Amino acid sequence: MSTDRSDSSAPSTGPDPFGLDGDAYVPDPDRDTALLLDAFYRRLGEELDDHSLTASMQARQDELEEANRSRVVDAPARQNLRMTMALVAAYEALRPRVGRDAALDLVRACFNEPFAEAVKDGTRARLDGAEDAFASIVEMSKAREEQAFGKGFVFERSADDGDRYHVDVRHCFFHEALSANGAPELTPVLCAFDANWIDAIDPGEHGFRFDRPTTIGTGGTHCPFHFDRIRRR
Repeated sequence: MSTDRSDSSAPSTGPDPFGLDGDAYVPDPDRDTALLLDAFYRRLGEELDDHSLTASMQARQDELEEANRSRVVDAPARQNLRMTMALVAAYEALRPRVGRDAALDLVRACFNEPFAEAVKDGTRARLDGAEDAFASIVEMSKAREEQAFGKGFVFERSADDGDRYHVDVRHCFFHEALSANGAPELTPVLCAFDANWIDAIDPGEHGFRFDRPTTIGTGGTHCPFHFDRIRRR
């Protein structure tokens, strides 16, 4: 699978590169994945001071995508496969050089840190400016479930009544793809990315709380994403 790594439609990185603060937030998996992976490989090259190694990682990513193309069940899955196989490719290259634990730490940092503040700030701006922050975060969650995660994930909604939005991930594309490629220990890298927007939530200010006590990647049977209104603004 040949992957076009140059996307002229992708915006330059700015204060809100993913458009989280837009009135009508619509995930753009092609754009978002291009931004994430460009930053991931750039940061790896800087940390390793070896851009030739990151070029070989990208070539390995292409090989892994081709070997796993049966997992592409819809458009979001194509982009989610790109992300997971980029992590595997980097981990495979790093592990013999620096050891398992250091490789995990480096992959986690290079994937999560480049956009941590932008995601937190964009989410915070969205919630601060919303007439109903709870309704706004639920709208964003539903949009991502459909358009960024897609059929590679199985979601179960146990509550959706205006004061509670409880959705549980029962099958995780990320974990299943990583496990099939011998690297289930990488799943928490992707779980950790959520901390970027979770940290933007201020229950006292925004009128709701969020709970995710476990994830499949950290040993849970499912990933609970539970939003509960605590007062109306």
